[in-house]
Amino acid sequence: MLAPYLYKTLLGLLLSAFAVTGQQAPGPQVVDLTAPDGLKLKGTFFAAATPGPGVLLLHQCNQQRKVWDDLAKRMAAAGMNVMTVDLRGYGDSQGTPIDKLTPEQINVVFREKMPLDVETAYKFLVSQPSVSPGILAAGGASCGVNQSVHVAMKHPEVKALVLLSEITDREGRNFLRAHPSLPLFLATAEDDADPGVSDLMQWLSTFSTNPATKFVRYQTGGHGVEMFDAHTELPGTIVDWVAIAVRSPNVATGKASPLTSRETKFLDALDQPGAASGAAQLYVEAFGKNSNGPAIPELLLNRIGYEHLQNADKNGAIAILKLNASLYPDSPNVYDSLGDAYLADGQNDLARQNAERAIDLLAHDTSDPEARRKGIRDSAEQKLKQLSQPH
Repeated sequence: MLAPYLYKTLLGLLLSAFAVTGQQAPGPQVVDLTAPDGLKLKGTFFAAATPGPGVLLLHQCNQQRKVWDDLAKRMAAAGMNVMTVDLRGYGDSQGTPIDKLTPEQINVVFREKMPLDVETAYKFLVSQPSVSPGILAAGGASCGVNQSVHVAMKHPEVKALVLLSEITDREGRNFLRAHPSLPLFLATAEDDADPGVSDLMQWLSTFSTNPATKFVRYQTGGHGVEMFDAHTELPGTIVDWVAIAVRSPNVATGKASPLTSRETKFLDALDQPGAASGAAQLYVEAFGKNSNGPAIPELLLNRIGYEHLQNADKNGAIAILKLNASLYPDSPNVYDSLGDAYLADGQNDLARQNAERAIDLLAHDTSDPEARRKGIRDSAEQKLKQLSQPH
């Protein structure tokens, strides 16, 4: 027979064990969702053991929802309720795979269809009884970044954003500028295959002056969730940051971000309505007439130029890409890109001249890798072929 004190001790330990077990998270739950247009989606809900914040995680466009599993489990263990979803065309969800669509169809999917998927997943998340009302966060990698920012635009209860390896569109940027108190966690790597993304993410980080905002810029690590393998501390850093950020007061310091630079100020000026057509003058105002070499990376300006072209700002796109050509006169790519802008604007003679200039420079180009040279040549030759055909 056990002594009374020993019995009580063992009983207490047993009850404690049951209490701990009762507080464990129930484990991931695969859920079926239906988007407003009837498309069937698959998601996973990671419930916390007790009521707590909700977090929506959106995958990058060369992955699917399961890449978030480890981070989501860590968040659930830390008291957060996490929702992941396969956007249409990915993973276990219905929809045509992105690589089977035309560029025009892809544009429609990203602008009009995927936001429906994201909103469906968000509504499921906030409907769960373990999610504390009004305490939400959203996160995304690569193309999931823009979707995450737009979630915050629609839902003021989103208190923090986690953004990996991409920026948001101009509408999203204007929202972040208008809400400098929203804390941001941003991470990027210099060896990202997405040109200029690290500089662009630093620019994005300057929109928030919340003291909790954090920008992590690795030298290596790849794109999006690839950084988790290269930097094993990153998931834990994100979990700790979100746990604090969602419950901290959203306040702005009133001071400029410590990451603000002449480059980010130039990009801000270029981002104002109608300002891009004066890109050359804005560059001089930011860096002076006789700066020592180009102050903005070629691929970054190239990307900004194409964004303006995609948004039907042809004059702005031409001005930005002309500036790029003046800064990098020996680059075949700047002329090929400028040719695209002239072609879109119906200036066929200038489009032809720039395509020919790109091909001429390729004969002596030793700085670009072979694959990139081939891509530039194919693009320039395609324009010349199109311009040679009768209307």
